[in-house]
Amino acid sequence: YHCSRRNKKKFRNELFKMAPSIVHIAGWKTCSFYKRAASVLSSLSLIFPSRLKVIDHNFDSRDKFRAWLIDGGFRECVSDERAQGHTSSPFVWTSKSLTRSPPKDGSKVVSYIGGHDDTMAWCRKFCAPIEKSTEDETVMIDDGYTPDHGFDYDLVVIGGGSGGLASSKEATAQGASRVAVLDFVKPSPAGTTWGLGGTCVNVGCIPKKLMHNAALIRETFESDAAAFGLNINGSKISHSWESMRENIQNHIRGLNFKYRVNLREKSVTYLNKLGKFKDKHTLEVTDKKGVTTEISAARFLIAVGGRPTALDCEGGE
Repeated sequence: YHCSRRNKKKFRNELFKMAPSIVHIAGWKTCSFYKRAASVLSSLSLIFPSRLKVIDHNFDSRDKFRAWLIDGGFRECVSDERAQGHTSSPFVWTSKSLTRSPPKDGSKVVSYIGGHDDTMAWCRKFCAPIEKSTEDETVMIDDGYTPDHGFDYDLVVIGGGSGGLASSKEATAQGASRVAVLDFVKPSPAGTTWGLGGTCVNVGCIPKKLMHNAALIRETFESDAAAFGLNINGSKISHSWESMRENIQNHIRGLNFKYRVNLREKSVTYLNKLGKFKDKHTLEVTDKKGVTTEISAARFLIAVGGRPTALDCEGGE
């Protein structure tokens, strides 16, 4: 595995960002400002254990605290000028060290936070939503086409499944004024066709889960109804496959219609036609009656999904 020096540095920086902040707080036990700041930091360390470690240095008296901070010269070892004039409790800083005894020098101090008010401000910033980094943000690349490109559409999406529907609506939201979706379902080997929405909605996840739910409902009635005081008069529950199938199909037809309405509301043209490339900007499109026409676009997005290929062997059916 080869890694450039620049990438190694970036990797080390990312590891450093992932490492928890180690915050030290020092003060005397009876100081109300120290107790409040220490309580807030301790709570944050419990909520965010992977992001924050807190080391508490408490002194029995104000005199002992000042003897360590001022007379002992710890504050003079911290490079921040604000720290060198600090006399109150608490005294808060970040460090690379997890040592619980009060440090004698500032060799492992990373940064000085401050006293009570500065610590509260640091805690609020710590809890605030992280600003989104733009370092690796995707940048739109100009493809050279302007709104007066002369084609019928800015974008044609081939395929009306989840990906095709979402991308076409997002394109209009991002400023495309002429967007079309092509969706045409060739019959399956069993002769099945379906409406707008793709495999999941029509012949996949949605009907499967509804049928599965029907089985669970029957099992619940037969196995658990009596325990919950539900009396079904001792008659055996019957099930009509035809009725269930028709109700599910009606539900899916409603979804198909809803998707078409959504496209219209987003100013996306729906074309129930089969597309075939003629050149890089032109499609030959054929409707269900076999009538072929041509449409053109500056850009195309292929979102046709896939189908299983039947096996030509024993049991393949």
